Amino acid sequence: MSQIANITVFDGAATPVTHTLVAISVTREKGKTVALWREQLPTVPTYAQIYTTLTQETLKSGTVKVERRTVVPVMEAILNQNAAGYTAAPKVAYEDVHISTSYQHPRSSLTGRRLVRQMGVNLDGNIATSVVPVATGPVPEAFDLQSLPT
Repeated sequence: MSQIANITVFDGAATPVTHTLVAISVTREKGKTVALWREQLPTVPTYAQIYTTLTQETLKSGTVKVERRTVVPVMEAILNQNAAGYTAAPKVAYEDVHISTSYQHPRSSLTGRRLVRQMGVNLDGNIATSVVPVATGPVPEAFDLQSLPT
């Protein structure tokens, strides 16, 4: 089990931007573990920062549910002030969310979990050639090893 550490990730913009998601917390409650990473831009309110979570829980059936959720909040554009000269504080208008979830049978193996995760990644990226599966980092470890950071 890895210690929680910062994650560096590129976005999908025409000119890709690097985002550093800072390790915030790992919580455990009622059989569910949640690890949280959030961008820490000094000019953006905390509630409007990009963040990702990894969640793992064992269901009553014994199946392990692993979920990676990435959220990109989009701020409203404040254009003008009112007649009294007041400009409202910006707020989050909406959030773009991407979720990847795996349900892993108690008899599943590391090889099978890695195979299905990599097939999903390849489908997401339209990869039509053979690639070596990434086996390290918080997301592959959560999905393949059923191990969240501490």
